[in-house]
Amino acid sequence: MESIFHEKQEGSLCAQHCLNNLLQGEYFSPVELSSIAHQLDEEERMRMAEGGVTSEDYRTFLQQPSGNMDDSGFFSIQVISNALKVWGLELILFNSPEYQRLRINPINERSFICNYKEHWFTVRKLGKQWFNLNSLLTGPELISDTYLALFLAQLQQEGYSIFVVKGDLPDCEADQLLQMVRVQQMQRPKLIGEELAQLKEQRVHKTDLERVFGANEGSGMADQDEEDLRRALALSRQEMDMEDEEADLRRAIQLSMQVPGIYLQMFHRRQVQILLQKSCGREEKPTLKSKVVGTN
Repeated sequence: MESIFHEKQEGSLCAQHCLNNLLQGEYFSPVELSSIAHQLDEEERMRMAEGGVTSEDYRTFLQQPSGNMDDSGFFSIQVISNALKVWGLELILFNSPEYQRLRINPINERSFICNYKEHWFTVRKLGKQWFNLNSLLTGPELISDTYLALFLAQLQQEGYSIFVVKGDLPDCEADQLLQMVRVQQMQRPKLIGEELAQLKEQRVHKTDLERVFGANEGSGMADQDEEDLRRALALSRQEMDMEDEEADLRRAIQLSMQVPGIYLQMFHRRQVQILLQKSCGREEKPTLKSKVVGTN
């Protein structure tokens, strides 16, 4: 997929990314799209002036901001449409009654432009495969032929306007290469925000690890020192276990003084077993399995 041109989101320049991802190259810049928007604004102003430059409608129009662009980098469908006309391309509304009556299978088209509110992105066929070239993704997303229609239907349900791009797209390296080979995608790209959150989490985790290792290095702890520390901790745990055993024995002795003689004999036999286990070096921790029954 390295041959596929894919501009990622910068600010609100999704219209620029949409066009360049469609044409597979750096064909348009914000300056060029702004020039088209200003030209459209001037054409609209001249049409409004035909009704009289002193009319209320004209004065109101002059006070309104441009409907074709704004300071964030957003551009209207009119700007996108005029930019594509430079390359002999036109847009047709996908869900319009006129187009739907043609009953064209989406896989027989070459590309689509999708819009929801102020976001634009391209879905294009390169070679024999379809790709979602949304600039909000970390990379191109492969779309199978069988899933394409469902994908477009889902976008429509979510409120997207979809436009079919008609005309011959300029030649590109990715289209030529993918005519000869088919690609497989083992992992779908993430949204850019998800990737940034994941990278941030990894950086925090890495910083924590570096802080821990840095503290170890600062104390001059070598590998041998760490091994000695682990051994000391193990011996400490064994001593704690022995102390627990002795505490258990003391509690058992106290209990044995409160029970009949038969249970006292059972206790003494168990105590002998514990002493034998210790003398043989066994690590098994002795436990009292006899159930102590109180006298009435």
